[in-house]
Amino acid sequence: MEDTIVAISTSLGKGAISIIRVSGKDALNLVNNIFKGKDLTQVNSHTIHYGYIIDGNEEIDEVLVMVMLSPKTFTTEDIVEINCHGSIATTNRILELLISSGARLAEPGEFTKRAFLNGRISLLEAESVSDLIESKSETQRKMALNGVNGRLTELVRNIRDKILDVIANIEVNIDYPEYDDAIEVTHEFLKEKVNSMKQDLELLLSNSKVGRIIKSGIDVALVGRPNVGKSSILNALLNEDKAIVTDISGTTRDIIEAKMNLNGIEINLIDTAGIRETEDVVEKIGVDKSKKIIDKADLVILVLNNNEELTNDDLELLEQIKNKTNLIFLNKTDLEQKIKLPDNLNIVKGNTKDLNGLEELKQKIIEMYELDKIEDKDLTYLSNVRQITLVTESLNSIKQVLKDIESDIPVDMLEIHLRNVFDKLGILIGETYEDELIDKLFKNFCLGK
Repeated sequence: MEDTIVAISTSLGKGAISIIRVSGKDALNLVNNIFKGKDLTQVNSHTIHYGYIIDGNEEIDEVLVMVMLSPKTFTTEDIVEINCHGSIATTNRILELLISSGARLAEPGEFTKRAFLNGRISLLEAESVSDLIESKSETQRKMALNGVNGRLTELVRNIRDKILDVIANIEVNIDYPEYDDAIEVTHEFLKEKVNSMKQDLELLLSNSKVGRIIKSGIDVALVGRPNVGKSSILNALLNEDKAIVTDISGTTRDIIEAKMNLNGIEINLIDTAGIRETEDVVEKIGVDKSKKIIDKADLVILVLNNNEELTNDDLELLEQIKNKTNLIFLNKTDLEQKIKLPDNLNIVKGNTKDLNGLEELKQKIIEMYELDKIEDKDLTYLSNVRQITLVTESLNSIKQVLKDIESDIPVDMLEIHLRNVFDKLGILIGETYEDELIDKLFKNFCLGK
């Protein structure tokens, strides 16, 4: 990190302003060399200065330049931000000038990576920066902000402090048994402490389910036989003609995806091809895709025709979804009822002709996932697979410690599992890390952040 990096921090395209960010030990001199205005090397930190970016005698653009000096910056290095007019030509010209002057084009996420490596933020906070940039709803924004401001990191560090305190007491008992004022680490003492850690980790994991919903939304698959009204339901929920609807059976032959918003949560609607036995090669591919979607979806809405008796295909679908979170939408209730269904099904009745039952269907989804209560919760959640996996592994190790306590395993042997948990939580927040993992994580960031 000895070199100075530069990148465009705003979206490329036509706009009022573009921002070019420079960070590193030579940031101030590099910008000062192409700036006509005050001598930037003599100004105070966190000040803005008016002038022109120049290339020799040519004025490139009228700009405002913000100077932020180390260490009180995002990367803890000197940072200079050039606010120029937002045309692609102007922005790229200034970027080219800085690169030709000695700056290196930053890699995706490299500014945030430097902030992490320089100890400015934890790894959880760094990941939350990316989540904040990608947030599409108010709930996503709030959850990401709780990561950015360090609340999640603080929770994890508190658990690590509990573990470290226990490990320290075990070490004192082993190395200095003659100390009368040292806490005696018995199995009962450990059981109480480890149970507290277990509760903390379980709470993090249980909340992570909500976090995943906030970040990724809910995948909802509309499945059923051909011509039961799946595509009509999709169109009605979206209030647009997303899917082609005809009276011809098997019109939908591929997966159609669309998004809607319920209580600030993104619902990923997936309209599938009608599932039935068929000899048509193309239709069969669609049917196979539909069956795979059932396995992957968070919620399966099976659409049945109120005007027809249950068929073998319907019965097979009912069997296939019984172990999935599911709803039955009994469609075409404007027609005579011929279907007979078991009493234990979660059913919503309606029809797309009069738009009956669709608001009730939405409300059912809200109730099933408690979407109406999310806004009232403390949105401090784990939000990705890496985080959830590390906490799950930590919880499993803690559970093993409790089992070993019940089996009267010597206290010094229990310390091994506790150290394992301490290390895993350290990886979670970035106290310990591998360079390859860090490089992979930050490559997913946008350029200029």
